[in-house]
Amino acid sequence: MRRLWPGLFGLVVAVELTGVALDVPALQWAAKPLLAPLLLILLLGVRRRWDLVATGLVFATAGDVALLLPGTTAFLVGMGCFLGTQLSFLTAFLRRRRAPLAVFAGYLALWAAANALLWGRLGDLRLPVLGYSLALCLMAAAAAGVSRRAAVGGALFLVSDLLIGVGAAGAELPGRGLLVMITYVAALYLITTAWARRDEPERRATSTTRTLAGAEPAIDA
Repeated sequence: MRRLWPGLFGLVVAVELTGVALDVPALQWAAKPLLAPLLLILLLGVRRRWDLVATGLVFATAGDVALLLPGTTAFLVGMGCFLGTQLSFLTAFLRRRRAPLAVFAGYLALWAAANALLWGRLGDLRLPVLGYSLALCLMAAAAAGVSRRAAVGGALFLVSDLLIGVGAAGAELPGRGLLVMITYVAALYLITTAWARRDEPERRATSTTRTLAGAEPAIDA
């Protein structure tokens, strides 16, 4: 499965991006619900145990399905599912290592500025977006404490959802939908692979130590 995984994931991503670019809902329904589960398979194949990042990917799957449906209710359900994703990731990252306070301060400043700019255009979505975006920014900041790869993933997740927020506020940008998906897929991929690899240096060091210990020649007393 691990040999087949890159090609399968690449194919699903290509189908999803094609569906978004050409506005073909059937392609999006065929591909989008598979993105997070494929990453979950990769994560479990490496980590071999369930954790909060795995839980976050389950929430992301539910959110992806909800956001394929039209209407405000589906949008709010999707936002609630992704709130579960952000809180799961945030808790996992904080348990790993704390990012510098300056990183949190920077993301919180960005959160305040973005909400101030969009506040007048969000209508009834103001409070849900306010709460969700706070969790998102905290997750992105906490990701910086895991690794550079995770930090980039967290930042891209923020960019993706910021583009969704711009759309919810009624401002349309050329190619916005495609940009949302590109940054979202990249974010999930980087976060998942960063988390899957987070213990590699320790595992390699342990393996090397055991190998050297096993290779030590016997010394006669």
